Amino acid sequence: MDQLDQLPALMSRRNWIVLAILILGSLPFGDPALSIGILCGGLVAIGGFLWMRRSLGRLLEQPTGGARFRYQFGYLVRLAALVLVLAVLIAVVKIHTVGLLVGLSVVVINLFWITVQRAFK
Repeated sequence: MDQLDQLPALMSRRNWIVLAILILGSLPFGDPALSIGILCGGLVAIGGFLWMRRSLGRLLEQPTGGARFRYQFGYLVRLAALVLVLAVLIAVVKIHTVGLLVGLSVVVINLFWITVQRAFK
């Protein structure tokens, strides 16, 4: 299996590492709400990433016209679910907004990390 085929699995594992580093980095601030916000944002981001990865895998396994429509419909469902979860976290739960934003950036930080790592190989 070449490195490109292993990339999604590597990203999935490394997302958890990035989330742990962000949470540990927030602990010295002494604000539990910040750490909880980072955790919630990270879980939302990782969940969305895993959901997208699974949907793309199904699309690539069955490249028929119906699979493409199901992927597009699933994209809209994922987007609506993300909006609903974020709305509940912000409006109802009153989660720490900065922590939530930092947590939501887990996948972006991971992509940046992988890009920098591959640039220097």
